Amino acid sequence: MTADTTGGRTAGVAVRGLTVLYDAQCSLCTFLRDWLVRQPQLVPMEMVPAGSDEARRRFPGLDHAATLDEITVVGDAGQVYRGGAAWIVTLWALREHRGLAHRLGTPSGALLAKGAVLAAAKWGGTQWGGAQQGDGKWGGRAYRRGDGWSYHPSRGWTYKPPGCADGSCATLP
Repeated sequence: MTADTTGGRTAGVAVRGLTVLYDAQCSLCTFLRDWLVRQPQLVPMEMVPAGSDEARRRFPGLDHAATLDEITVVGDAGQVYRGGAAWIVTLWALREHRGLAHRLGTPSGALLAKGAVLAAAKWGGTQWGGAQQGDGKWGGRAYRRGDGWSYHPSRGWTYKPPGCADGSCATLP
């Protein structure tokens, strides 16, 4: 999940800043970028479009094509986080979500983080409610899933369990 481009010199080094490389052409990625910058941060995060001239200048040793396929976060001492580890480190940097990041940092939590990354990747390639037929982009309107999760642009994600008419209610892990 992680790759260290510094030859192991980052072990035990404190992270004092992060650079999040995001796909500026992906509506989910830009939505998450906007959400991240609005959150109170314990560790400052900079957002840089993946594959951009700025990203190539700052991080010449990265595989920039790969940064467009998978979220990549670079620490100020050269630490490189990809996929689930990248999501976890961004949550760790946020005041309101550090506890969640610690839970996701466990072996079972890492599986959940991986699932979230895969779901996000699938989301990025689908058309959600409000998208115009064939444009492949989400229109930014409310979205509801059958499992109880819904998204509204002004409120964010919320969870309301499906009905329990048959006596078996869905629960969050």
